[in-house]
Amino acid sequence: MKRALALFLFSTVIAATALGVSLGVVLRQGLSARREPAPIEALVARRLRLAAVPAEARRASNPVAFSPEALRAARRHFADHCALCHGNDGSGDTEIGRGLYPPSPDLRREPTQSLSDGEIFYAIHEGIAFTGMPAWGERDPARDLDSWRLVHFIRHLPRITADEIAEMEKLNPKGPAERSEEEEARSFLEGRDIAVGQAGHPHR
Repeated sequence: MKRALALFLFSTVIAATALGVSLGVVLRQGLSARREPAPIEALVARRLRLAAVPAEARRASNPVAFSPEALRAARRHFADHCALCHGNDGSGDTEIGRGLYPPSPDLRREPTQSLSDGEIFYAIHEGIAFTGMPAWGERDPARDLDSWRLVHFIRHLPRITADEIAEMEKLNPKGPAERSEEEEARSFLEGRDIAVGQAGHPHR
């Protein structure tokens, strides 16, 4: 009971501090997402995030055994679902990742790598409030396993290779312009004629 009360008071103090810091910054600098969070903001946000993860979730162990197959599946999943914001290498250095507030973190670095497997899974499954990180978890054990495989991949990011990144680039979601270019290239290689319409879009 005392531990629960102490945790509640600690979380309340951190939340109040975060609110005060954020309000002060907003009043001085406005609501622009282009601003880099101040060190105190980042520190308070990390502390609040850790305090908000249930102890049981923090202690959870990964039910998916590490294997090359599990890592490969996670790499493909990350390329298709996560790289848009986090980058194939986990750096967060993408157009969307840089535009978020706070920006996408560099998953290769200590603030993420020092988290427990349960904390990383919880962030994937439940999302992180007041950031661009959505909750990907569903009430489906099979989808849970996808998230646990991603934990293995995130642990692997500091050692990711150029070959792995090249493989992931082929799996990244394509925009309309890229799909159009690929269709033109395929049509040319297959000997098909492509007429270009007035709007500049190929059609047969």
